[in-house]
Amino acid sequence: MPRYTFKLPDIGEGIAEAEIVAWHVKPGDIVEEDAPLADMMTDKATVEMTAPVAGKVVETAGEVGDQIAIGSMLVVFETEGDAEAVEPEVQVAPNEAAAVAAPKRAEETEILPEQSSGRGTAREASGGGGDVADGAEVPPIHHQPAADDPPPPPSGREDGRKVLASPAVRARAKALSIDLADIRVEGDRVRHADLDAFISYNAGYAPAAPARADEQVRVIGLRRRIAENMAASKRAIPHFTYVEEIDVTKLEELRADLNATRGAKPKLTMLPLLITAICKALPAFPMINARYDDEAGVVTRSGAVHLGMATQTDGGLMVPVIRDAQARNIWQLATEITRLADAARTGKAKSEELSGSTITITSLGPLGGIATTPVINRPEVAIIGPNRIVERPVFRDGQVVAAKLMNLSISCDHRVVDGWDAASFVQAVRRLVETPALLFAPE
Repeated sequence: MPRYTFKLPDIGEGIAEAEIVAWHVKPGDIVEEDAPLADMMTDKATVEMTAPVAGKVVETAGEVGDQIAIGSMLVVFETEGDAEAVEPEVQVAPNEAAAVAAPKRAEETEILPEQSSGRGTAREASGGGGDVADGAEVPPIHHQPAADDPPPPPSGREDGRKVLASPAVRARAKALSIDLADIRVEGDRVRHADLDAFISYNAGYAPAAPARADEQVRVIGLRRRIAENMAASKRAIPHFTYVEEIDVTKLEELRADLNATRGAKPKLTMLPLLITAICKALPAFPMINARYDDEAGVVTRSGAVHLGMATQTDGGLMVPVIRDAQARNIWQLATEITRLADAARTGKAKSEELSGSTITITSLGPLGGIATTPVINRPEVAIIGPNRIVERPVFRDGQVVAAKLMNLSISCDHRVVDGWDAASFVQAVRRLVETPALLFAPE
């Protein structure tokens, strides 16, 4: 039967190779024309390749995670009759790769598979000796008392009497592989308290749960792009981070008032208000709202704020972009934040919504911690990280009052942004946040 070799077509300007992130066929499968073959990821998009002919799959190019050069063999078919070469129609899926907080020019980096730590079989847990079967109970390890330890609980049955205990105590002792006869008590019955005392003294008596086997996970697709791009960002950019404490008490009161009277408008989080403050402060600090092409030696200072919004998805970190954030009011920002986050998490974000940001904000919400040192979304030169809001006592006009405080972090590229510039910018944001009426004042 004649064979047809389907070569990986040119799927994007300047693309030399693509990564296999999923196979939909395997050798031996019979496929129809236009049936899905594989998902290929480039720096710009995830692309679904479809069969140009009907036939039997006899060979595929590689495994998931392999890089395939443009123009090289992807799939070989056996066909009925003469199959003519057909230029495949490329279907571009939502762009995951461009969403990573990272450069498009990231160098190829060998990424080793992740290995979970602290896991092993029961044989490993026992030190490798003996012949312990997988899942078998590990013999108990008894506590060796020190000289100053308290005397052990009474144990043993010197008179050979039957051990008395409730069914619950017996079941618990059996689960812990404890012989009730080893526990000597005042009276005839072993109670839960006696069992607790025995376990407490014999630290480590209870058998350890069998260790889980090690798991090797290939770093592919979006996870691989994140790994490569984060490594390239840290390797190429001299980061520095500045953190300032901001009193958001008045801003939180304003947010509560706006939500109480919002009507059909979306519910406000802190993020739209912070973005508004950032956009109002940036015109005085153009070196922060910029992109640095270090190969060409050119810094492009953006007139508009195209704000990247780091978003956690099931597949990893993606960064959808709020276009012209400076031209949107707080309600429009709230709507766009929700829309873009949902699109990223459901895989429906468009390619143009996942690239072209000029500065990024990354927030962990209630998990924000005391302070963060976020990694810059190359080729941008700054990334802003609001942290968790906490209520603490502060001195105000000689009185101790409760205040809602938040640390604001900013990481900058020290080749482009000086420490004074970063600190001055954050202080300008602080002034706007602590006096929220200024957010709505004309320029």
